[in-house]
Amino acid sequence: MNISKPSRQRGITLSGLIMAAFVLVLVVSTGLKLVPAYIENSEIQKIFNEISNDQAMQKASMSDIRLSFSRRASIDNIQAIKGDDIDIDTSSGKPVLSASYFVKIPLAGNISFYLDFNPVSGKS
Repeated sequence: MNISKPSRQRGITLSGLIMAAFVLVLVVSTGLKLVPAYIENSEIQKIFNEISNDQAMQKASMSDIRLSFSRRASIDNIQAIKGDDIDIDTSSGKPVLSASYFVKIPLAGNISFYLDFNPVSGKS
């Protein structure tokens, strides 16, 4: 008869599983709240690049550029900035659009995330 030593059990305990699930849910829920702000920033960046590379906007006035941004932003439902919030530099012959804005995302109670964005045309 072959008697072997009992092997040590391995695995995760119930309390460890609950803690891991709690941390996972916390990370996922936080990420899901942050994703829309980053998507909106990438849409603003895309519009800035489109306007900067548009041949019709090369010689346009600043008010026309702001109006073009406002129209494109309304299509994409961008509400973080308006056309008046854009800084436009035309000294290089090609309009360079930039903006600086923040987004405050409430997390729980009095805890919030404060995200600061600075999109500039010509950047990816």
